[in-house]
Amino acid sequence: MRLSSAAALCVLTLSCLPAYADSHVFIVANQPDGYGIDQCLANGEQCGASAARMYCKSHQFAQAIAFHRIENDEITGAIPASTSSPVPHGDAYVAITCQR
Repeated sequence: MRLSSAAALCVLTLSCLPAYADSHVFIVANQPDGYGIDQCLANGEQCGASAARMYCKSHQFAQAIAFHRIENDEITGAIPASTSSPVPHGDAYVAITCQR
C-alpha cells in the first residue's frame, strides 16, 4: 500500500512540473544568393519560414520558432563589432531559433 501511495505521489509531482523544450539559437551567415531567401530570413518575413524550418530539421530539431537579422555587436565575443560586413547595412548574420 505504501509503495503504491509513493508511486502515485511521484507521478503527481512529476506531472505538475512544467515541461521545458530543448531550444538552440544558431547564428548563420546571411549570404545573398540571388534567390531572395536571405532577405526573407534576415527580415523575419514569412517567406523565410520554410528555409528556417529546413535548417532546424537538418540539425535534428523539430521546428524553427524564430529567425531574424542580428548585428555583429549582438554576438558577444565571437565577431568583433568593427568587422566590416560583406552585405550592405549590416545584414551579415541571421539568428535561427530551433526547438525540439
